[in-house]
Amino acid sequence: MPASLNPHQLLDHALTEAGPLARELLNLVQDELDAQPQHFPLREAWRKVRGNFASDFEGKLIELLQAGRRGDDPLHRSSVQLGGLESLSLVDEHQALQDVAIAHAAHAAEELSRAELHQIGNFFAALRGIARARERDNPLRPALYAHALHHALACSPLSAQAQYELMRVAAAPLARALNRQYTQACAALRAADISDMVASHGREQVDPLAHQRLAAARGIGARPTNLGTLDTLSRRVDAVNSRPQGLAAAAPRAPGAPAPFVRTTGPDMLSRLYDQILADPRLLPPVKALLARLQIAVVRMARADASLLRRQDHPTWTLLNRVAAHGMGFERVDDPRLVDFLRFMEAEAQLLVDAPTPTAALFQQVLARVDAHIDRQARQSSERNAVALAALEREHLRHEWSQLVREQIDHQLIGAPLGPRMLRFLQTAWVEVIVATMVRHGRDSREAQAAMELVDAVLDSLVTPRDMADREALRMRLPVLIERIVAGCESIQLPVAKREAALGELMDQHARLLRGLPALDPAQRRPPAAQPGATSGSAAPASADEIVRRLMEERDSQVPSHWLSADVDRGELPTVPVQLYNEQDSPDARAALQRWIDNLQIGRWYHLFIQGDWHTAQIAWISEGRQFMLFVGREPDERLSVTRRAVEALLSNGLITALEEDSLVQRAVDTLMNDLDSPPAA
Repeated sequence: MPASLNPHQLLDHALTEAGPLARELLNLVQDELDAQPQHFPLREAWRKVRGNFASDFEGKLIELLQAGRRGDDPLHRSSVQLGGLESLSLVDEHQALQDVAIAHAAHAAEELSRAELHQIGNFFAALRGIARARERDNPLRPALYAHALHHALACSPLSAQAQYELMRVAAAPLARALNRQYTQACAALRAADISDMVASHGREQVDPLAHQRLAAARGIGARPTNLGTLDTLSRRVDAVNSRPQGLAAAAPRAPGAPAPFVRTTGPDMLSRLYDQILADPRLLPPVKALLARLQIAVVRMARADASLLRRQDHPTWTLLNRVAAHGMGFERVDDPRLVDFLRFMEAEAQLLVDAPTPTAALFQQVLARVDAHIDRQARQSSERNAVALAALEREHLRHEWSQLVREQIDHQLIGAPLGPRMLRFLQTAWVEVIVATMVRHGRDSREAQAAMELVDAVLDSLVTPRDMADREALRMRLPVLIERIVAGCESIQLPVAKREAALGELMDQHARLLRGLPALDPAQRRPPAAQPGATSGSAAPASADEIVRRLMEERDSQVPSHWLSADVDRGELPTVPVQLYNEQDSPDARAALQRWIDNLQIGRWYHLFIQGDWHTAQIAWISEGRQFMLFVGREPDERLSVTRRAVEALLSNGLITALEEDSLVQRAVDTLMNDLDSPPAA
């Protein structure tokens, strides 16, 4: 390494530029908001951020850059562990919205500075002795700056939507500012005369999933429609074979260029196709060895079934795609899950190889067993989280259960000698206690039944005692009853102030009973029409004081969850609603999204952008209503619980894709189609 360029010089320069960059970005975002009329509704949100934006951005950026200087991964995150209901960490639509914004900002910078980032990435790869430049090894990559930008916006009390919109506005200014810094860094590399070192890594070798990332960040999400098919490839080869042999053979070929498809027969085409399959760089060596072993069965299949080279949906190709996609989900050859899968495949491969004339039905049977094994293996990954996952699924039923429980309690309380405060407490707070218990322990659990029975216990405690013995029995029961009510309130963390009035009123009623008086003063008893669920129109209208008191005692659980989960500033709401995913307004787009969600399967591997980073993860569990999914990463302890709406948001922005969507066989076909389309070298 030349002495003229210290290994940390680029990072040190970036650290000194953190402050100026923050202030520059502050002004650039303001200019962007002032210049574009469509951004005018965001100016009020930006006003709230502006005061602390520069310091928050600079502080977070310095933290990330210093981590990179120490050799740490600046964006390293601990795996999500699921031990119980309280430890569940859900990736919901709000988190997905953040991820979409971060991905968009990072991609804008990558697109504008692709050449510069390539040189800088090669420089750091050479310093670390890495044969291939990887994005995550560049401590100056745009993702760090995108995270600092998001942090600066998230420090202010803005809604998730406002943060997302401001991230979109700031993406282009950030990209321009970073391009200037990256250009300066490349100039420093050239001045240090280390072009030979950079050139040794200069052949651009990107992540095998980079093309998916690019499509994802652009919000494409779907495969191009102009890809080749096996049938098209076969027809093109037939057309080439129909030409005069001399014309095709006479064309000179440069050294290393692919051999032309001259007089290519079916077996020759299959051989070329399989060579491309085995050359796929994403295959781990043991998976490649397994596919090579299956080539014998595939060749025999081609001899017996001419449709193999015409039908891309043939069970043979589906099996190869499934095996390859599952194998590509793993990063290490010694992963116990991969070792177990390969051991299982040994017997299945031997069955196909031993068959003198394999059939499509035989391949289909093996495929079914492979799917069953992958499914079983994935479900085993979620077994230790079974209790938490069951609670997660029950969480989806919370609203439905709340309505049912409230109706049941309303019916129980008709005509009960309850004071107004305790009546409201049982209709609201205690409904929440019961439902929370059902979510935590199950609808028919002993704990849920006990919470339901407490309502009857309260009503029984208000029955007027017949004699002294009944009064004494009541006196003995009351401490246990109050203790159970308090424990229920603690289980939902109900503030003391929210329960004091109801409990005080109940204890006053009990005091009346112990003195031989009825629980409710006859003068205070409400007419039947005023009871919950009554429909008679003869009830006297509530007084103004009564209405105010009811509003003051109203439980938060009756407010829609959106208003509970976010501090909403009505003053910042735009006059015209901003649609995040316009394409979802189309019935066709919604139907396509629904089909994609319906096709999610346990055991399949996906590449998704979650919590600000890319993950390769396998679905290990899907709730009965398909509202929740559990993804298990390449490291078995990496667990991501994702809501359906989060998946929809990621999918709509191209930030999730199934590994099988870019199939092994399709890539091989595309390569051979390109060979046919490429003109012979002069």
